[in-house]
Formats: sequence, C-alpha cells, structure tokens
Amino acid sequence: MIGKVAILGAGESGVGAAILAQKKGFEVFVSDTGTIKEKYKEVLGNFEIDFEEGQHTENRILDAKLVVKSPGIPETAPVVNKLHGKGIPVISEIEFAGRFTSAKTICITGSNGKTTTTLLTYHILKSAGLNVGMAGNVGKSFAWQVAEENFDVYVIELSSFQLDGMYDFRADVAVLMNITPDHLDRYGYDMQNYVDSKFRILQNQTSNDYFIYCDDDEVIVKELEKREVTAVKIPFGLGTPANPGAGVQENRMIININENQFSMSILDLSLQGKHNTYNSLAAGIASMVFQIRNEQLRESMTDFKGVEHRLERFLKVHGIEFINDSKATNVNSTWYALESVHKPIVWIAGGVDKGNDYSMLQGLATEKVKAIVCLGKNNAKIKDAFADCVSDIVETSSMEEAVKAAYYLARNGDTVLLSPACASFDLFNNYEDRGNQFKEEVRNL
Repeated sequence: MIGKVAILGAGESGVGAAILAQKKGFEVFVSDTGTIKEKYKEVLGNFEIDFEEGQHTENRILDAKLVVKSPGIPETAPVVNKLHGKGIPVISEIEFAGRFTSAKTICITGSNGKTTTTLLTYHILKSAGLNVGMAGNVGKSFAWQVAEENFDVYVIELSSFQLDGMYDFRADVAVLMNITPDHLDRYGYDMQNYVDSKFRILQNQTSNDYFIYCDDDEVIVKELEKREVTAVKIPFGLGTPANPGAGVQENRMIININENQFSMSILDLSLQGKHNTYNSLAAGIASMVFQIRNEQLRESMTDFKGVEHRLERFLKVHGIEFINDSKATNVNSTWYALESVHKPIVWIAGGVDKGNDYSMLQGLATEKVKAIVCLGKNNAKIKDAFADCVSDIVETSSMEEAVKAAYYLARNGDTVLLSPACASFDLFNNYEDRGNQFKEEVRNL
C-alpha cells in the first residue's frame, strides 16, 4: 500500500476518486455526512471500499496522507480546517485524476454557458472521430473515467469550487467564458476572490498551451491587464475577429487560428441567440486547436441538439412555442433567454430568490414580455420589480397552474418561456425536476 486516501463526499466525483485511488494501490476510506445514494453504495460495496455515511469520523480522516474533497464541501467545514491545521493536502477529484493520465485536456469555466460549450466541444470532437471523454460538472466523474477508460482527450467543465482544489493540474486548452457575480457567499462576498478562483484555470500553463477567453467581458479584460499569461492567447467576441481569435462580421462567425480560417453564417448555427454565439465561438476555437476540418466543424455546429432545460425549444401548441429554460437559476441566465426570443413572451418566473437584482431585466421585460406567470411560494419581489413594466402578472403555486395560466395568456405566434431566474427548491427537487414537470404539463395541454 502507498498510504491512505480519505475521500469526503460520496457523490459522482467522490466515488470516482475512490475507485481510482483503490486501483492505484491506496488504502481508501470514503466519508459523507449526508445519506449516500443507493447506486453509489452499491458501487462502493462491489469494489469493497470502506465507507461511512451520516458523519465524519475525524480520527479516520485525519490519519490520511491525502484527502480528496467534494466541490460541494466548503473550505470552512470543521474537518477541512483540521486537515489544513495538520498540513494534510486537500485536493479536488480533478486534481487527483490528473495525476494518473497523460490525456490532453480542454477545461472550460465561466459563470454562464460552460455546460453548453462543454457539450458542444465534446460533440464536435466525437463527431470528428477523436477518442474523447467528457467530465467535470457534466458526464461521468473524471477520476472514474481515468480508472476505467482510455481516452486521448477530455473536455472538462470546471466550477470555481473544483478549481479551488487544483494545484499541479494543467489544462492544455483553458477556456474562460465570462465572469459575473455568483456564489459570492462562498467567497466572503468579495468579487476578487471569485475572479481569482476562475483564473486558476491558467495555472501551470506553458507556451505550448492555449488560453481562449471572451474579450467582450469587462471583468476578464481588466483582470488580464494585471496578469502575465504564458499560454497562447486566443480572444473571442462579437466584434471583428483578431488573429489569432474569433468574432462576427456581417452575421458570419469567423475563427482565425494557426494560419487557418473558419467561417459560417451564425444563422446556420443550431444554437441561436447572442449568448449561444459566444458558446459556439469558444467551442469552435477549442476544436480547431485539435485540427478539426472545416466541413466537420460546420456540420457539428449545425446538427448539435443543445442542452436539456437550457433554452430547450420544446413544443408548439396551437401556434404557441413553449421553451424550457429551467436551468436559468440566476438573473444573468434569464437575461440571455429573454434576449434570444424575438416574439411576444409569456414569461414563467420565480422560485427561491438568491438575493436577485431584477433591474437588469426591466428593459427587456418592457420591450418583450406581455405577461408574467409567477411560480413560487413568495412572489412579492418579482411583482414589485415588474409592476411598472408588465400589465398582466398572475400568481400560481404549481407547475400545472403555471402552464395553464401561460397558455390562456398566450396567442398564436407567442412564446411561453420558463426561465425562472431563481433556484427551484421551494416547489421542486431541482431544476431538472422543474423542467421535466414543465414539459409534462405542456404535453397535457
């Protein structure tokens, strides 16, 4: 045995790390203060990995040589503080897995758009025949795949919490989509701490690596003025493309990289809307780094199906289009949703408010929204924010009520948009449950 690894948290990333650690000859102990899902208990049992749930037995954790922590456990947790006090390294599952693979990595982070960009990049590379895996916040745990698969390239979606636990890991291609205030409760309500966390995606990069970033994002541009970047910088935005770089000219998306140019009409992209043009530009650059042919890239950009619950154009009923954007759990995501719809909108909004400031949505609401259907236990803040912009505001307390109300308020040619701008925990298990219930009720109309 080469020492003991303790793993905190037994979700997808923790169980994956446990399997990899055992395979590499470590003694493994998994500890979760909550209840472990049955499917993960079964896996741990099958691999004969020692685990506990409902508690952290500290003496069993504090004798480890190394601890792999789930991204959901904050740095301020008592057991984490004790580990730091004893000088025991606490790392993320991504950091741990990275030590056992020589595969190339495309790592994607940002406050919004990272899931879509990750899925699109994976779709392009897989369609082009590369031996590619997808990991991080989407797909199967990175560590689990490193233990059991043999991919040449990984496309990895990274949250700031995962980046916080990464030290020696290096991204061959780092992608930074945007930075807007989010999760500030985990960063001492200091935006700079959150920005620093996102910029960890650049650590350890060399001059052979690539840094792809949005140069329309003021926070990123300002931060880059303070930092030395070793990797090849490739900016993207909606203006004239740099070289190397990507942009939009006369409704054409243009990417310049390594003496190659790729161009296609943004009207042919399967993902429509300004925010999706950013996602497509970033995925396009990352794919061109891997020398994907132009025809292949164009085809994949055209036939990509998008992400469930993210601006998912679901059904038309009597000429009314229903769009499921349940994944929009913050104001910024909802802004993109409202911006991308070009027909009169009946907007279903509400849920658990994370300290939202709705003022940035008022202009779009005045211009595009004909009615708001509130769906939450407490809708006062939404009603107050939009009372002067939208004449019809109704309250509902179930998805069935909300969909019926929206249907009665809409007319042929209108769009019903579920884009809550809030978390879902007051009435639903999670945003997927909320989105699935929406689709079920639309089918029932």
